[in-house]
Amino acid sequence: MRVVVIADTHLRRTWPNRRLPERAVRVLSSADVILHAGDVTEREHLDDLAGHAPVHAVLGNNDPELANLLPETLELEVAGVRIGMIHDSGPARGRERRLHARFPDTDVVVFGHSHIPWNAAGEDGQLLFNPGSPTERRRQPHRTIGVLELDSGEVVDARIEVVDD
Repeated sequence: MRVVVIADTHLRRTWPNRRLPERAVRVLSSADVILHAGDVTEREHLDDLAGHAPVHAVLGNNDPELANLLPETLELEVAGVRIGMIHDSGPARGRERRLHARFPDTDVVVFGHSHIPWNAAGEDGQLLFNPGSPTERRRQPHRTIGVLELDSGEVVDARIEVVDD
């Protein structure tokens, strides 16, 4: 099962020229499931994503319009893989311990907020995964999105894809 992971899209009605890069849209169109790790900003952008595949999302710090719709954290199972989601994982120092304590029974923790792509082992075999941002690279060299390939309770592949147009 292909899970496309996205975060920090920061799309707004008041910024009509900002859009997801075409490469990101192509990756999204290949998804079986989409996980959005916060900072969606507006409901219609969740609806747009849902046009590609079912969407699970958490509330980001730039999502006041979605406060009554999205949870701050989420735990779900996809293809037998237990996934925890949160927008802000806190500082890099102590992240592995902190996320394992927050989501002790998950195989993968998806997070966003920093716009820094992160695909690394956490504590006790947990995968920590931040897809970066497809729209605001900030100090990163590229705009990015994440892909998790899951099968029978295993993460077969976890990768960050560059989506610069």
